[in-house]
Amino acid sequence: MDDFSNQIYSQVYQIPFGQVSTYGDIAKFAGYPGYARHVGRLMATLPEGSKIPWHRVINSQGRISLKGDALLRQVTALRAEKVDVSDTGRVSLHDYRWQGHS
Repeated sequence: MDDFSNQIYSQVYQIPFGQVSTYGDIAKFAGYPGYARHVGRLMATLPEGSKIPWHRVINSQGRISLKGDALLRQVTALRAEKVDVSDTGRVSLHDYRWQGHS
């Protein structure tokens, strides 16, 4: 695994239970501002059963980017953590956004 992937996974792993972060925030926290799409690709290619909390990463509009069954799986995982998620995948970044280590 390359350094970029390790840094991204490390940041995602630190998102606290019941909070979310955006693809862009994770890229920035890892030292790669502007690499939001790369973060999305990494989350999409995690192997099944991964311990990385991929479901806590959403887009900058406060929405889940996935569709269909994948959307439902992410909504279900976030709701299990008491995150208020609409049926269409909307999350209030104001209420649930993790601000990193600052």
